[in-house]
Amino acid sequence: MRTADLPYVLAVVGAGPRGVGVLERIGANAAELLRGRRLVVHLVDPFPAGAGRVWRYDQSPLLRMNSMPEDVTVFTDDTVKIDGPVRPGPSLIEWARLVRSGALAAEVDDSLRAELDALQSDHFPTRRLQSAYLAWFHRKVRTELPPGIDVVEHRTRAVRLEDGEPQTLWLEDRAEPLKVDAVLFTVGHLDAEPDERESELAKFAVRNELAYYPAGYTADVDYSAIDPGETVLVRGFGLAFVDLMLLLTEGRGGRFEEQVCGGLKYHASGAEPILHIGSRRGVPYHAKIGYRSRGKPLQLPRFFDSYAIERLCSVPGQLDFRRDVWPLISKELAWAYYSELFTAHPERVRMDFAVFADAFADTSPGEIGALVARAVPAPEDRLDLDRLDRPMENVRFGSAEEFGKELREHVEADLSRRADSEYSADLGAFTALLSVMGQLPALLQTGRLDAASQLSDLDGWFLGFFSYFASGPPPRRLEELLALQEAGIVSFLGAGMRVTADEDRQVFVGSGDSFPGETEARTLVEARLPEPSITRASDVLLRQLRDGGALGEETVLDTVTGDRLLAGRIHTRVSDGRMLDGEGRPHQRRFALGPHTSARSAGAFTRPRTNAIPFRQNDFVAREILRLTSES
Repeated sequence: MRTADLPYVLAVVGAGPRGVGVLERIGANAAELLRGRRLVVHLVDPFPAGAGRVWRYDQSPLLRMNSMPEDVTVFTDDTVKIDGPVRPGPSLIEWARLVRSGALAAEVDDSLRAELDALQSDHFPTRRLQSAYLAWFHRKVRTELPPGIDVVEHRTRAVRLEDGEPQTLWLEDRAEPLKVDAVLFTVGHLDAEPDERESELAKFAVRNELAYYPAGYTADVDYSAIDPGETVLVRGFGLAFVDLMLLLTEGRGGRFEEQVCGGLKYHASGAEPILHIGSRRGVPYHAKIGYRSRGKPLQLPRFFDSYAIERLCSVPGQLDFRRDVWPLISKELAWAYYSELFTAHPERVRMDFAVFADAFADTSPGEIGALVARAVPAPEDRLDLDRLDRPMENVRFGSAEEFGKELREHVEADLSRRADSEYSADLGAFTALLSVMGQLPALLQTGRLDAASQLSDLDGWFLGFFSYFASGPPPRRLEELLALQEAGIVSFLGAGMRVTADEDRQVFVGSGDSFPGETEARTLVEARLPEPSITRASDVLLRQLRDGGALGEETVLDTVTGDRLLAGRIHTRVSDGRMLDGEGRPHQRRFALGPHTSARSAGAFTRPRTNAIPFRQNDFVAREILRLTSES
């Protein structure tokens, strides 16, 4: 039989939103590129297709998205710059309205009906409701696939992949392997074995009959062994902590009550432990903004775009992120911030916007402060990125109580600012951060970023700053944090948190830079996701590929020492998503997409009308796969 008469077989390992998103793009592009050949797609995932692991229905109803439903879509629109056809569809809130009205048929569990009926555009839905949206999207994609594309789903794990013509993919519960022509990995955040420091803490815990919970996805960790009233050190103040906080309080029978005077009061069940939280910043992520822009629409990118990146790369030598790239990013953020301030709140500035805009464009990033001082009289209306990033740096207090009072005021001020459209300039900076994230793959593709700077400044500091400022929790979660502090369930350890494994006292000891003193505990929780690491990957398939040299871990060249430094991510060619082996060679029929690949796409859902990178990547890779069907 001729090769062209045989079906082309694709395996998609990871059938969550990203995997199904690529399947949608395959269907959309098939009329142009499939050219009559049959295509069989195997979706491999132990969790439900569409929702995947993170968004599956089977999780606590307390856990919510940190996005509003009007900001969540799985469909392309006319802003998305792709070669394939645009196939628009409803955002999450539009889907909910269509289902409510009966205009769209969707399977929604009875337990979600009340939430669906009450959902508004500025709510923060449960992850269970998002699961229903993604399940509907999955069914829609499958139903609308053109003739000639068949899908086979496997609710199991892929455990081994061997190269060849075709490739051979073994599944966990199937004796006979799949014979596949191409493989796409859409595996999301990578689970990892504990690093050296975590392993030392785990061994210390075992020796002294303590409890240590290394970094992991909070919804999948069993915390039932933490006793009521137990003192617990928690390291991490981001979204993983927010989930942990809810599961150990309201999840154990406590309840929050709305106060007539505003705010919340927590009624304890008696089953809660006592949480002592700290982190490098010492403060929680900023609450999500609850208003919309009031000024003129922003035209982004403006100062950090493809032309700016080309100019950066025209200068010989490696780029340092802090020295060369961050000034342009900070100018982009400032431009968006002040554009919104000037056009939405002209009464708070003393310069015409056109005059300011011309002067701003001609001003170097380091001199913008002087221009702003002349144009913006109130200090609270000026953007101070250093202060924003490290609000507690070099601030000392006499006691934990004094720091707790300051942190409470900090959170209250953040909640007020994020709910008040008088501060809509913050939304301008937020929008610019999203734009900057969209430009970073082009920068990485040049290969000009210094290795040490890429690891410490881009992967370490900047992506953390993005999450802290732009990807925080719903405001209510911070209100709940304050109520728990008031109830004595949580306290704060400050910035620069340190944890010591004290062999003499046989306990974990937590302290920080914000105030003197320390806290002893028999339980330590790392409230964060693991850092990306192929070296420590816990997934059996990724380990097999790594150990056999078929999967490379992204490395960057240290131009000073000549050493290759591990960046932790699945090594891919940023231009087309092809996987690279241990020698840096691309595999023509293996692809990977997701936040822990070299492209560093965001792990969040795409916002409508933003020319989102995931859509562009999905379309490009789908078209590459379809072209392969006519080449073999």
